[in-house]
Amino acid sequence: MGSRSRSGRTRDQGRHGVRQASVLDVGCHSALLTVVRGRPGAMLEPVFSRKVRLRLHETLDHKGRLDRAGVESVEQAVADAVASNPRPRGPEVFAFATSVIRDAPNRDAIIASVARTTGTRLRVLTGEEEARLAYVAARQWAGPEAGPLLVLDIGGGTLEIASGSGDQPRTVLSLPLGARRITRDWLPGNTVPSQRRLAEIRKHLRRSLEAVPGLPLAEPGVRVLACSKTFEQLARLAAARGPAPRSGRKLALPHLRTSVALLAGAKPSRRGKLPGISRHRAEQSLAGALIAQTLMEACGAKTVEICPWSTREGLLLEHLGTPRATTGGSRLAG
Repeated sequence: MGSRSRSGRTRDQGRHGVRQASVLDVGCHSALLTVVRGRPGAMLEPVFSRKVRLRLHETLDHKGRLDRAGVESVEQAVADAVASNPRPRGPEVFAFATSVIRDAPNRDAIIASVARTTGTRLRVLTGEEEARLAYVAARQWAGPEAGPLLVLDIGGGTLEIASGSGDQPRTVLSLPLGARRITRDWLPGNTVPSQRRLAEIRKHLRRSLEAVPGLPLAEPGVRVLACSKTFEQLARLAAARGPAPRSGRKLALPHLRTSVALLAGAKPSRRGKLPGISRHRAEQSLAGALIAQTLMEACGAKTVEICPWSTREGLLLEHLGTPRATTGGSRLAG
């Protein structure tokens, strides 16, 4: 008999206390099914993963509404990902959609259409819940010896910030400052932005962060973890272009500023050819770099450590019911 996780979902519990959990993460660029297993106090073991590429940013109108082609691509991606699961009779898949669908004006119609077509109903998490789960994942990835954490996560539609000293964060914030949103509102078109436009974006980001009451700071003794593809790709770019750590697992402000200048001087169509920047995220890479720089400056973080775990892994951990699962520095597929 399976037991129930914090969220009320049933999880598989096999012999010797080994449990299995499945999460389907539907975002702007992909639908990713991840299946893992583990037991309390043990390393999480990837069982299966399947990624189906999406390009939902190309199907959004100026109000963020997905057109019919976008909805059909989500339906196909969800169907393909779920059908690929080699253990369809395992634990029920927890399927959730990130901000590109959560914030769409036609969100309810999208979710209803996907459910009708595929039999899978997508759930939406609030930005604050995504921030909490990213913190949960980062806390477990960092290990039991980690002290106070500041967790930064730049998504497409929103920016999540969480901080605390325990298993759960003390502060969670979600702000409408995602890389896709800033690109849409401030950097449209395949052009190199002017210095004036860059200054306007920085001013907007800085004022938005300054208006946040109780913005967590990178005080002495606080470990700053960055949990997003945006930070990860910026760290790779910095490592490939200069004296940054060759591992690409840390990102310092001076190296980030250099990367901002590099990205700002290239058209979106050429940014995907830069080391570390993927083609499908190239258009919003400059906005992501500007957000990362302004965020680190606002929080007083001179360096961030790249954490490969975020909201998806937080969900997996909670569905496994393993509050102290050790990671051994491993990374789940994705």
